[in-house]
Parts: sequence; C-alpha cells; structure tokens
Amino acid sequence: MLYLNEAQVRELLPMRECIGLMRTAFERLASGDAINQPRHRLILPSRSALHYMAAGDGRYFGIKVYSTHPQHGAHFRFLLYRAEDAELLAIIEANSLGQIRTGAVSGLATSLLARPGAKIAALIGSGFQARSQLEALIATASVERVRVWSRSEENRTTFAKECSGRFGLPVEAAPSAELATRGADIVTTATNSKDPVLDAAWVADGAHINAMGSNQPQRRELPAELVIRAGLIAVDSREQSRMESGDLLMAFQQEAGWQRTVELQDVVTGRYGRTSDSQITLFKSNGLALEDVIAAGFVYQRAIAGTVSE
Repeated sequence: MLYLNEAQVRELLPMRECIGLMRTAFERLASGDAINQPRHRLILPSRSALHYMAAGDGRYFGIKVYSTHPQHGAHFRFLLYRAEDAELLAIIEANSLGQIRTGAVSGLATSLLARPGAKIAALIGSGFQARSQLEALIATASVERVRVWSRSEENRTTFAKECSGRFGLPVEAAPSAELATRGADIVTTATNSKDPVLDAAWVADGAHINAMGSNQPQRRELPAELVIRAGLIAVDSREQSRMESGDLLMAFQQEAGWQRTVELQDVVTGRYGRTSDSQITLFKSNGLALEDVIAAGFVYQRAIAGTVSE
C-alpha cells in the first residue's frame, strides 16, 4: 500500500491532464460505468465535522474523508481501493487533489459552455481554490486578461502579481467586485461567503459563470436573480445539488426551477449546450467523489510507475 503526500500529488497531477480525467469521469457517469454517492456530514456539538463521499468505476473505488473545524482548519484523506478484489491500494493526502480536480471540472465546464473567443475573465476570490480555477481557465479558454477581486486588497494584489508571473498574462487586481465582473466573458466565484458576492446586473449577456465556493444549503455566492436569468444551468449532480447547493436552493422556490437544471454528464455527451451567443450559462460545482476516484487512480498509476519523487 502506498502513502502519498500533498507534494507528491501536486507533482503527479498536472492541471491539463486532470481536465481530461474529469471528462472521463463524466463520460463514465453518462454511460453507467461509474457510481457516485453524494457527500454526507457528521456535525458535532464542538463544531467539528466529518465529511465523507464515495464512488467507484470498473477499476477503482474509494472514499474521501475530511474533518473540519471553523477555528482549526481541515484535514483531507482519500482511500483508493481496487475494484477487482477490494484491496486498499493507497492512502492519499487529498487537499491538493481536491483543489486540482475542482479547478479542472470548472475548466471542463468552461470549455463546453463559454462563448467561443471568450477573452476576459473575472475571478471573485483570491484564496486556495482561486489559483486552480484560474489555471484551469487558462488551459481551456482563450483568456487574454483576468480581473480579480477579493475583500482583502493585500491578498488580491499579491494574487494578481503572482499569477501574472506564473501564467504570463495580465492579471489585474480590481478595486471592486463590480469592476471585476462588468464586461467579463467568464465569471468565476471561489469564496467562502454566505451571501452573494456579485449583482446580477453586473453580468453581461453571453457570459459563462462558474460558481464553486458554496456547498452548503444555507450559503450562496450568486443572487437568485442571476440564477433565474441564466439560460442554461449545469450541475455536477442534481441529487447532490438538491442537498447542498445553496445558490440554487435559495433561488428555486418551486420544483419547476430544478427542471431547468441539467447534469454536466449530459453536457459532456452533447445532449445539452449553449444555444446562442447571448445566453448566460452557469455551472454550479459541488464536487463529486467520482472526480476524486478518477484523479486518485491516475495519481496511483503514475506513482507505481516510478514517476514520483521520494
């Protein structure tokens, strides 16, 4: 059995490779060759919580388990098993695994739903997840300019400087969320906010939105008006969204709202997609265990092939 740490995962899972892996994950869901169970949470009076989610395909299955406390952070592990005989193959530190695959899924959705020739990206948030979101956008869209805003001026300025150097394109720290968002072709929200971080009026017709910061029913990054305005709403899992997508739960007052959603697997297979250049498209990401299984299987295969540093 292998034990792989965060540094090894980052070495073994490049973003461009992971975007292709996420396409595979949703193709397998669409074909019925994979099974996914939604996230569940055990919350203690101390405010400590245990989160767990499981999935499998024909080759591997596994579970991601992570513990959190508002004052003491989070601890992520993924257990990878072989489907043939149920043998435990690897225990993987999974913070970076989740960061990379979350960005990759947004990148996949952007490649399928953003308007061709989208050049200006807005990023609301400058934390841990924002970096992988930006990396995935650059890998999948023809982005030429990025505007970033977060509540901390110091953080967004540092983020812009670091990412400009890393990715070799202009990343600007915007003075407000509105100035970051107006005129953007792609808008990504990557925050831990419990209230909307932008206004529907700021979003241009034809924009594509990735909302990935909230996966709890009482938290949202998007106002209801923007969700209602979207012409296509894609989710990674409708079942999981009904449990924890606060952005949608607080926007949909009736069952008819959920009938407007489509699953990303059906976008990947071409059943649904953008229908006009003026249509606003929205991908609401919660994160699926199957994404972790597919990414972890790839990391394991590269590790046993000898491509990992000691």
